[in-house]
Amino acid sequence: MDKNMMRLARETAMKAAQLAGELARTSFGGKLRIEQKGDRGDLVTEVDVQADHLIVDALRSVFPEHRVYSEEAGEGGVASDWVWHVDPLDGTNNYALGIPLYGVSISLSYQGQIVLGVVHDSAMELTYTAVRGEGSWLGETMLEAKPGGPLAKSTISWIQGHGVGKDDAGARKLRHHLEHRIKRVLRVWAPSITWAMLARGDLHGIVLYNSEGEDLYAGLLLAQEAGVKVTDFAGNPVMRVGGHAGAGSAPYLVAAVPEYHDELLKLVQETGV
Repeated sequence: MDKNMMRLARETAMKAAQLAGELARTSFGGKLRIEQKGDRGDLVTEVDVQADHLIVDALRSVFPEHRVYSEEAGEGGVASDWVWHVDPLDGTNNYALGIPLYGVSISLSYQGQIVLGVVHDSAMELTYTAVRGEGSWLGETMLEAKPGGPLAKSTISWIQGHGVGKDDAGARKLRHHLEHRIKRVLRVWAPSITWAMLARGDLHGIVLYNSEGEDLYAGLLLAQEAGVKVTDFAGNPVMRVGGHAGAGSAPYLVAAVPEYHDELLKLVQETGV
């Protein structure tokens, strides 16, 4: 990859994410026009749409030859090996409820492999970046996920897609099993922020159940570059957008520092989900 191009991509994504985060932050707690998106309980506000336009316009102005897929606008631009994925307001439900856990997720992939990730914690004004092979960073600080005590006394997070209904027996069974075996299982409802917490070492694992989209890829690279091991439920390594080292989709993931990963994967596999 061209290092100058990747440097420009990183700078462009960071600036766009910070501007979108500022837009969200200045509107936080105010009166919002909230609409249901689809029939799965997801929400969208005018801030989602405005931030989406801001980011997409910024990316296309610098990289007109790239394809862009965004949470609100969908897919657009020319056919390209380079594809941006944008979630302009990850954690919209939190945002609409006045809970300050929301952010921006921007990733860039080349021929299906994630090569750049930017996660901006809008409420805290923190910007995380990762370039494949160059580590994971919060400002000038390099992130390194580290184990704490035993996994049973640790804190992990559960992420599930909006399409996972209350009648999903597999989700209920797995979540209950994890809550029984591990001290604390958080549900933050802002996946990109959750991945950032794992990358910086505040969480020790993530179990992701049927959740794939624009809020996944940047955080996934952020965690991997910080030393986190990520596999699907069968133990296959995850390396690409929409799948593992081979072909196919992998929206069921286990992520943890290497010292915990096999144990967490075993807990997941015990349920037979």
